[in-house]
Amino acid sequence: QVQLIESGGGLVQAGGSLRLSCAASGRTFSSYAMGWFRQAPGKEREFVAAISWTGDRTNYADSAKGRFTISRDNAKNTVYLQMNSLKPEDTAVYYCNADSALRTVVAGRGDYWGQGTQVTVSS
Repeated sequence: QVQLIESGGGLVQAGGSLRLSCAASGRTFSSYAMGWFRQAPGKEREFVAAISWTGDRTNYADSAKGRFTISRDNAKNTVYLQMNSLKPEDTAVYYCNADSALRTVVAGRGDYWGQGTQVTVSS
């Protein structure tokens, strides 16, 4: 069983940066692939980025490439999403997702989800 708690969201101006964190409980965190998704008002949840349990493989949505970086610290049971050059269209609730398989996380079918953290980017 894995519990996920996101933090780091907030209000930022366009062009600014935020770093989201997802802290996981459970002894097997290091064996889980992790991912970030987001959901804007009136839209479906969409994939943002994912990272393998070893950290050597990453996957990004086109909208995140070149601006966002996913990383993890298995010693701290935490995965991060560094978001730079933020745009108003990045405004959404950001969710953390975990599963034993990276492809399952990328598909949004991971077993575990956090409660989300709000990111608002003003123009």
